[in-house]
Amino acid sequence: MKKFTTRAARLNGPYDIELIERDLICGDDDIIVKNHLIGICGSDKNFYRGLLPPKTAEFRQDPSFPFLLGHESGGEVVAVGDKVADYKVGDKVVAFGWNNNYADYFASKAFQLQPAPLGLDMDISSLGEPISCAMYSGLNSGVQLGDTVVVMGGGFAGQIIAQCAKKKGASRVILVDVLDGKLDLARNLGVDVTVNLKKEDPVAVVKALTNGIGADVVVEAAGSAESFNAASEMIKHNGKFVFYSWVTTPITLNISRWHDDGLEFINTCLVHHTWQQRYVWFPETMRPLELGLVDVRPLITHEFPLADIKAGFELADKDDAAIKIVFRP
Repeated sequence: MKKFTTRAARLNGPYDIELIERDLICGDDDIIVKNHLIGICGSDKNFYRGLLPPKTAEFRQDPSFPFLLGHESGGEVVAVGDKVADYKVGDKVVAFGWNNNYADYFASKAFQLQPAPLGLDMDISSLGEPISCAMYSGLNSGVQLGDTVVVMGGGFAGQIIAQCAKKKGASRVILVDVLDGKLDLARNLGVDVTVNLKKEDPVAVVKALTNGIGADVVVEAAGSAESFNAASEMIKHNGKFVFYSWVTTPITLNISRWHDDGLEFINTCLVHHTWQQRYVWFPETMRPLELGLVDVRPLITHEFPLADIKAGFELADKDDAAIKIVFRP
């Protein structure tokens, strides 16, 4: 059995992250991947701040400290176990598992990987997990030709979903955020109207633009109680509420509006489907990027070497204008 020694991130407690040395053993059904690029997920920022959610099927380790962090990455297969048939040394892959991916190398099972799209640069393919999650949401949002669409939140996912909605035929895409920098970027990427939540009431803006009717589709990609409730108020009667964010704490919601106005709920919640389903939809979600229809490069705002993992997480914690921070081993 081959052994690889790697630097890997360990979160010892809130705001306490370090690189430790780990030995990875390639067992009979294991795959060892040499990382090309690693991204910080919004959930990683929550973990860094000490907000660990309850254990779910997605977690293959208890969500408690110390926590071996990381899941957004991609790279090249450097070793496979004797029982592995789906991948071989040299294959380019995208990670879809919580396998301590802030590292030079990570160990995975075959079902936690996806073949990288052949037509994409590995800088983009390595972020295939968050990209495809957002694209899945955009493609399955129910947006129809001519719709008015609102995206709550101008982070990595929100910016991708907004582009996708426009390409699907929305006549008007409105993006809501609290940072002018994210709003400026959204306009550069094709959004029609932007609303700074600190300066304007987004519900009033949407109602004014739609003659009091409301938006056809609202995508919640901000993950706050305020965002959920604003989204609920700005949707038209029988409109579509697209649920994307992962909210880990209870919030108070106006369920009466949901019931009385017959809102349609579409749960695109981070596409935590089975790996068999993911294997089918992943190529479909990445095809628009291969065709140049959706642009994610402007969303990669900061890059650090893996050795500077503390600095990268400090930036992620303090600067909400940093949309996607990546590390290169």
